[in-house]
Amino acid sequence: MKFRGLDRLKRTIAAMPKETRDEIRKGLDEGASEMVAVAKALAPRDSGDLVNSIDKTFGDYRPDNANVRGVGAGGGGHDLAVTIHAGDRKAWYASLVEFGTAPHVNKGLFAGTQHPGTAAQPYFFPAYRLTRKRMKAKLSRAMRRAIKKAVS
Repeated sequence: MKFRGLDRLKRTIAAMPKETRDEIRKGLDEGASEMVAVAKALAPRDSGDLVNSIDKTFGDYRPDNANVRGVGAGGGGHDLAVTIHAGDRKAWYASLVEFGTAPHVNKGLFAGTQHPGTAAQPYFFPAYRLTRKRMKAKLSRAMRRAIKKAVS
């Protein structure tokens, strides 16, 4: 994915006073924490690994597994970027639960047998859709507070 103006955004963030950055980070943290809590509440609980894998990361996020999916804010490359993600080494199947699987012929141990597929059990993107407006509002309030502090 390519963003226009990302370099300009990074320069603007780098030029912000520390107090302003701290206030904005606080707003991002509140919004991200809310989405994490909603996603954990919506996620199916079999072993608990999937629920435990849902988290947020500030700064550059590099998943340890190609199946890890997330949504981010801030464009990355600085401390005001946050990524909310699901999946890790134990819960490598996070995206399979979210989107389901199509019927297919198994490989490996059960080669040649037919798998009926699994129904999607969405938890991540419903949490995003439920919290998106509140996340934006929290960030807007944080930015207003930061500007007021910077001006005074």
